[in-house]
Amino acid sequence: MKIDVLVAEIGSTTTLVNAFHNINSDKPVFYGQGQASTSVLDGDVRIGLRGAIEDLCKKKGVPSIEYGEMLATSSAAGGLKMTVHGLVYDMTAKAAKEAALGAGAIIHSVTAGRLRRTDLQKIKDIRPNLIMIAGGVDYGERDTAIYNGEMIRSLDLPIPVIYAGNIENQEEMRLIFEGAKAPLYIVENVYPKIDELNVEPARKVIQNAFEDHIIQAPGMEHIRDMVSGPIIPTPGAVMESAKLLYEHLGDLVVLDVGGATTDLHSVTEGSEEISRILVSPEPKAKRTVEGDLGVYINMRNIVDSIGREKLTEELGLNIDSIMENYKFVPQTEEEVRFVERLTKEAVIKATERHAGRIRYVYGPSGRSTLAEGKDLSQIKYIIGTGGALTRLPNRVHIMESIALHNETGLLLFPGTDAKILVDNDYIMASLGVLSKRYKEAAVRFLEESLDHQLI
Repeated sequence: MKIDVLVAEIGSTTTLVNAFHNINSDKPVFYGQGQASTSVLDGDVRIGLRGAIEDLCKKKGVPSIEYGEMLATSSAAGGLKMTVHGLVYDMTAKAAKEAALGAGAIIHSVTAGRLRRTDLQKIKDIRPNLIMIAGGVDYGERDTAIYNGEMIRSLDLPIPVIYAGNIENQEEMRLIFEGAKAPLYIVENVYPKIDELNVEPARKVIQNAFEDHIIQAPGMEHIRDMVSGPIIPTPGAVMESAKLLYEHLGDLVVLDVGGATTDLHSVTEGSEEISRILVSPEPKAKRTVEGDLGVYINMRNIVDSIGREKLTEELGLNIDSIMENYKFVPQTEEEVRFVERLTKEAVIKATERHAGRIRYVYGPSGRSTLAEGKDLSQIKYIIGTGGALTRLPNRVHIMESIALHNETGLLLFPGTDAKILVDNDYIMASLGVLSKRYKEAAVRFLEESLDHQLI
């Protein structure tokens, strides 16, 4: 069998391949999906990729599959680890962090101001894949970013550096990092003016730098033997799908509840009314990742969040017994009910942390109303992807519970009129990277997977 494109999702434990055919026609076809254990730790990513293709062949009843090209997303080999260093935490450091998260990075350290010896030691201990330096609006403060650049250069690490600060420092940065062991990427300022974010150029550079890095990671050295197209971080690929859907649907959020984390992507400008009282700007496309909210690896965190006694009373189950015997995917009716309740808690907590809120401040002139954080009040669609929100029986009700959790009205949450959509084929990450080359086909596949008219 010959198909046009295979998209591989190389995860920390599982490798998926999604096959797409007739990619340039009016009716492109999602041919099928195969999976196998990820083999990065075995020293060769190709083992897992071939295993996933063999699984696809078995499911489709064909002896072999040939493909025109293979694209990929990856969260294996530790994903994309970054450290971010800015001038003021609520300004340039925050802007740099937003750029990194939206590109699919895992942020291991954020600093503001001049780097200290302890900060430099932390960078060496983390061994990030990328280091981002920001700081100063354009034609504003220069010295902090230059100092931080000199300190990072003095570490002499083989780690690429991205500079996304004051435009006046660009030539200085080139001189500082001349002859370094790894390349310097220079990009537009992520915070060019007060209260103005400019994160998209940095996100593109981060993803390009990730592709250069991932093919050198242990176990991934031979990935180019099979993958001929783009390779981007899996969370960044989901964001690409979210931004593509925004073009057709308008304001939306995408929720991805996994075994270890819960990711939330939102694409919305928010309301004009809220924007006038925002304390600081928010990016149009925002991603947050909650490392303590996972329904397998971090299930005990969520149980503690709900309260063991309360959970036992709600479900009428032996919670300790279920946790002891649970094997990643729920197998019994009791396990399904348990995981659904954990997923609901993860969805609500992740939305609380992602969304902004109204705050009242009292002063000599009386009460003032302020808003801080991301405004989700204009959201029209809530979309579920990932294992939990595409496979659990009550996935729609779980997502509907978000709007019901805003009793005070002070949270900038989606309203009850937001429509629920589900990525039934569980292919949003694959379609994010596919859209880099085949945008129209990616829209068609999203339309089919969400069972919703887009065009």
